[in-house]
Amino acid sequence: MEKQKNTFQNSLRWWLYSVGGLLLMGAGLSVLGEAIIAKSNGEAWFLVGTLALILVNSGICLVAGAVILRLKK
Repeated sequence: MEKQKNTFQNSLRWWLYSVGGLLLMGAGLSVLGEAIIAKSNGEAWFLVGTLALILVNSGICLVAGAVILRLKK
């Protein structure tokens, strides 16, 4: 019974990491587009670009964690 519960927890963790990572990467790329538009319009873009970098890198880390979890399975 304990092994079945552990398998379910690992599957749930993998699902959350992979979906969360993909959502963060998509959000980061969208924010990056907004930063590019702001820069081309001569508006303040640095903080928006930094937020985009944080979101994309966080998404990549979560997807990499999901891959590691899947390989351990």
